Amino acid sequence: MPDWTLIRSFLAVAEAGSLSAAARATGISQPTLGRHIQAIEAALDVALFTRTAQGQALTEAGQALLPAARAMQAAAELTLTAKGHAAGIEGTVRITASRVVSHVILPKVLARIRAEEPGIQIDLVPSDTTENLLFGEADIALRMYRPTQPDLVARQIGELPLGLYAAKSYLDRKGRPASVDDLLQHDFIGQDRLDQIIRVMRQMGMDVGRSFYPVRCDDPLTYVELVRAGCGLGGILRVIGDGDPGLERIDVIPDLPSLPVWLTAAPRLRQSPRLRRVWDILATAFPA
Repeated sequence: MPDWTLIRSFLAVAEAGSLSAAARATGISQPTLGRHIQAIEAALDVALFTRTAQGQALTEAGQALLPAARAMQAAAELTLTAKGHAAGIEGTVRITASRVVSHVILPKVLARIRAEEPGIQIDLVPSDTTENLLFGEADIALRMYRPTQPDLVARQIGELPLGLYAAKSYLDRKGRPASVDDLLQHDFIGQDRLDQIIRVMRQMGMDVGRSFYPVRCDDPLTYVELVRAGCGLGGILRVIGDGDPGLERIDVIPDLPSLPVWLTAAPRLRQSPRLRRVWDILATAFPA
């Protein structure tokens, strides 16, 4: 049988009636859901949906699979409920966060959890995709955006301010910009397929496009290394940039946006003393 991730996507599309509606309901992107449906159909060697003007309609094989998929969903919910009512403080907590937050911030926080609660074991899942808490893919998530699923418990616990940085070696070679016009004469590190940096710069009055950036990369950890190496200017979390002696913050644009930090969990998991303890420690780990 295909793994639960594919079954979950099949069930979401079957119940929503279309990829777009399933994407809104689950928080999983429409292309990802489409790939999941293709994968499960390939694994089972059968077509589960036919495309209609209204969306996706189940085939006879899809209808036959639906009861088993719902039974798997009920089993997953049963497991989550049991975990939520576990009274002990000992056990495992599965945390997911972005790769940058997992790399830069969470190691010290997890060390604190281990020191204060040695009976708690941690599974850390560094990921820039959205794990579904309602299906048990993680117990607690740290996300840089407000969750959209209504059934989740969510709390904004702080913000991570951004800064514009360059390697000191780059600035020694190219000069230090003193105005926005000066900035546009410098090399910037951009993104390859993403467009957040372009949108932020346009909001600040700099009408640039993809070709403006001589070096482009979507991976956030590699992006930081490109700035450190002197490839150009780049937006970096201040918790990273201010702590790096080889980098210099450029304050020509003082009002760069901050990234919100949301702590999220499935409601029934909040009933567990173990998960509540980890939740409370994580909630104090970020600046208000």
